Amino acid sequence: MTTLFDPLALGPITLANRAVMAPLTRNRAPGAMPTAAMVTYYTQRANPQDGAGLIITEATAISHQGQGYADVPGIWSDAQVQAWKPITASVHAAGGKIFMQLWHVGRVSHVDLQPGGQAPVAPSALTAKTKTVLITDGVPRFVPTSEPRALRLDELPGIVADYRTAARNAMAAGFDGVEVHAANGYLIDQFLRSGSNHRSDAYGGSIENRARLLMEVMHAVCTEIGSAHVALRLSPVTPANDAADPQPQPLFNYVVQQLAPLGLAYVHVIEGSTGAERDYQQGDTPFDYAALLNAYRAAGGHAAWMVNNAYDLPLANHALAHGADLVAFGKAFIANPDLTRRLREGAALNPADRNTFYGGGAHGYTDYPTLGH
Repeated sequence: MTTLFDPLALGPITLANRAVMAPLTRNRAPGAMPTAAMVTYYTQRANPQDGAGLIITEATAISHQGQGYADVPGIWSDAQVQAWKPITASVHAAGGKIFMQLWHVGRVSHVDLQPGGQAPVAPSALTAKTKTVLITDGVPRFVPTSEPRALRLDELPGIVADYRTAARNAMAAGFDGVEVHAANGYLIDQFLRSGSNHRSDAYGGSIENRARLLMEVMHAVCTEIGSAHVALRLSPVTPANDAADPQPQPLFNYVVQQLAPLGLAYVHVIEGSTGAERDYQQGDTPFDYAALLNAYRAAGGHAAWMVNNAYDLPLANHALAHGADLVAFGKAFIANPDLTRRLREGAALNPADRNTFYGGGAHGYTDYPTLGH
């Protein structure tokens, strides 16, 4: 029976194990530039015997407009490409594999973070009932998001082009692939859900229309760098960042059916709300994740299936025995660079210090102890 510690062929690369470091925003990239501390952080978790079979970076903005939180990295400039190269080189030297998560936050932003202090953009001019992070004098503070403006129809090709460029830049920086972030109430997810998408044009209304931007992005990125290097993250029922849709099952079943022919590396599904209850549901009917996977496979989808949300070793091995191929871990990898070894040996886990999640320096970032140290 397949276990978390077994290897997996993922397109052109082979993962030493099936434990994945989930994308984790840490707000330690001032000016949207990767840093030397990030080299240490990712490399600590890259040894496939002790750490992740695959690392997914923190969400990385595809454009200045795509930023929604202070001190998050970007991938739109050549300087950023050059700054990422030491990270990918160090991860590969340690034997690891690493994908970059591509991010446009849409309306989950603040005018202080936008180019020229402009309003954030969204499918519709609806303010998200959520907060974002600004950092002043090194201290993070949570503030309400700013009122967005609706994207014009003629702006959408530019958004798609930004994803295409970001994917090309990621490969130039040495990444093994990219994960398009279409989850957690950010721009693509805002288009998918009727709660945030009130458009009446070809990108709103029906499920097919609301999924149009996602599919245009995925086709563009796959064409640019090859579909074997492309993955996607979805969160069918998360309430994160004011995401809502009354009928998530038909919406996301349609999405994965449309993704099936693309030949992606993997599909990454957050089951419930990240860091919250695994059985969270929207509406009166629980979401059926097995039906989602079945819809994808029935449509001819062969990508690896990655599950995510509050997994431990027994739950992970159960998921791998019932159709999943990869299991993502978040907070556990923050506090345990050698998480895979600890799980294999049954060792105790370091607790994560929430006070150090966002912003700051080495404390709570690169100073968690490993076994024997």
